[in-house]
Amino acid sequence: QVQLVESGGGVVQPGGSLRLSCAASGRTSAMNAMAWFRQAPGKEREFVSAITWSTGSTYYADSAKGRFTVSKDDIKREGYLQMNSLKPEDTAIYYCAARPEGNLYVPTYRHWGQGTQVTVDS
Repeated sequence: QVQLVESGGGVVQPGGSLRLSCAASGRTSAMNAMAWFRQAPGKEREFVSAITWSTGSTYYADSAKGRFTVSKDDIKREGYLQMNSLKPEDTAIYYCAARPEGNLYVPTYRHWGQGTQVTVDS
């Protein structure tokens, strides 16, 4: 099993920045990729970004390209999502996930964190 704990959410004004962290523990050797998804009220969970653990290849949703940056720390076994130029439509609960069971972009990952709230509001 892999346990994931997100942190770093909060309330920020439009145009501001936040950095989300996802700490992994347990059987992290089996963690081949880590992704970030988000879910706004009344909407489906959607893909934001992902990074493969061995090669560091990165993937972004169109809404995140140019504003968000995904990264990882191999030693700490942590993943990060740096979010800049935040917009009100970025408001959602953000989840990190590990070990995709299919396509990276689909929320069929084996392990999920509890989520962290991001609110962009003036």
